[in-house]
Amino acid sequence: MLSRTKRVFFAESVFVVDECVYEPAEDSFLFVENLGVKEREVVLDMGTGCGILGIVAAKKACEVVAVDINPCAVRCARKNAALNRVRSKIAFVQCDLFASLNRNAKFDAILFNAPYLPTDEMETDSWIGRAWAGGVTGRKIIDRFISEAPKHLKPSGQILLLQSTLACVDKTLTNLEEYGLKANVVAETALPFFETITLIKAELA
Repeated sequence: MLSRTKRVFFAESVFVVDECVYEPAEDSFLFVENLGVKEREVVLDMGTGCGILGIVAAKKACEVVAVDINPCAVRCARKNAALNRVRSKIAFVQCDLFASLNRNAKFDAILFNAPYLPTDEMETDSWIGRAWAGGVTGRKIIDRFISEAPKHLKPSGQILLLQSTLACVDKTLTNLEEYGLKANVVAETALPFFETITLIKAELA
């Protein structure tokens, strides 16, 4: 049985999204509108999903590494990279966060639209559930990412991390500072039911 797909458009790019892959929504669009990737940079797109961040970044970056734990997402993002004519600039890796990356790999920009919603652990029983399930506090994946990402950042590089206020933005800012980064909120958008989607930028202090 063939899986169902949707088409999502951003600027001049089009993304075909499989039903087992996170479909870009308000959080994705807030992020992609504030990428700030520069010419000749090397970018890590963590949790690439359908590839929207990595593909838009590849329009300027010289190289992008796109990572996702979901094999369906890796296949989907690879197809979208070809569809948007940036396949030669993106390497795809299926793994859990940084597990399969060279420990000495360094990036100018590390992008992560994290799974940030407070959820029951049962949400991780499906690939699509893993795209948003952040554990009881919403911080299970965010905290793991923060503990590893600084080691892969070039001295002049930046981390862009997107999360919800439901997962405590102040805690993220504090944790980033504990790992030697200066961090601040650079963009946000309010959603219904007292939730705000927040994009955080962190750089080595």
